[in-house]
Amino acid sequence: MPERPVPHGWGFGENLAGRVSETLAGLIRPGRRRLLSKFGPSEAEVRANLAGQASADAALALQEARTEAEPADTSTTAVPQDLTAAAFFDVDNTMVQGASIIHFARGLAARDYFTKSDLAEFAWQQVKFRVTGKENSDDVASGREKALSFVAGRSTAELARLGEEIYDEIIADKIWPGTRALAQMHLDAGQQVWLVTATPVELANVIAERLGLTGALGTVAESEDGVFTGRLVGDILHGLGKAHAVRALAIREGLNLKRCTAYSDSHNDVPMLSLVGTPVAVNPDADLRELAKTRGWEIRDFRTARKAARIGVPTALALGAAGGALAAALGRRRDPAA
Repeated sequence: MPERPVPHGWGFGENLAGRVSETLAGLIRPGRRRLLSKFGPSEAEVRANLAGQASADAALALQEARTEAEPADTSTTAVPQDLTAAAFFDVDNTMVQGASIIHFARGLAARDYFTKSDLAEFAWQQVKFRVTGKENSDDVASGREKALSFVAGRSTAELARLGEEIYDEIIADKIWPGTRALAQMHLDAGQQVWLVTATPVELANVIAERLGLTGALGTVAESEDGVFTGRLVGDILHGLGKAHAVRALAIREGLNLKRCTAYSDSHNDVPMLSLVGTPVAVNPDADLRELAKTRGWEIRDFRTARKAARIGVPTALALGAAGGALAAALGRRRDPAA
């Protein structure tokens, strides 16, 4: 097979970054900013949309590159594929205990990429995240600036390599066994399973690969000739941006969102949860728990030994006996990070 040309930085960033500027310029009149929300999408909504589109582009490109690198599966016991259904998993506090980007920062600090004061700030944000279960907008903005200052001038290959090392050293022990079991249930049913996270797509893709998932939707940083410029494509993949990414991926993959399932711990992800036919609150914050109860969404809580509450219609947890057995086995396994 002839080698597939890979544009700069995996092919994400340049064109969409230009679209961000062009689109915003068209929404803002010369000399003064109008109230965009009254006449069309706000600047934040435009950036969220473009972030979602860029994330879908990146996810599919990385998936294609991985597929080409892997040998074809000639097994006679391959799982029949369910082509129109998929599962979408938030990462932080849903699939991974705590914030994956902060675990990543710990690994970088051990390699002298960050100062002690930077690490202290990341640690404080992690404490607030673990105690409240919520993302603070100021912390999100601060984390974005820190991340961009770090990646600017560095290669995309370096970030991917660091992601692999740090996953194996730190993040692997932070995976919630119960959530991992849920993902496996969907895989056993022949469905695609995608991570959806504000974490950089290169790191998110490493987590997806290590867990044997289909791929990952994550924040896309602009790159030129394989080197990060220090700018984002649109914005971080957060809140509404995640919903745009899931919708864009569903269109390209021919998925029926009514047959899809989404999992998250955060009220910030209600736009994504509301897109699918089966939303599930996993380790939910207080606001999401209340909303899930009101709307009849299922709730799964792996943070305590108590049996998770079941609300509303059953999800894919009943898709197969083999998957159910695996879920039970993993659910009984002691969490080493607990």
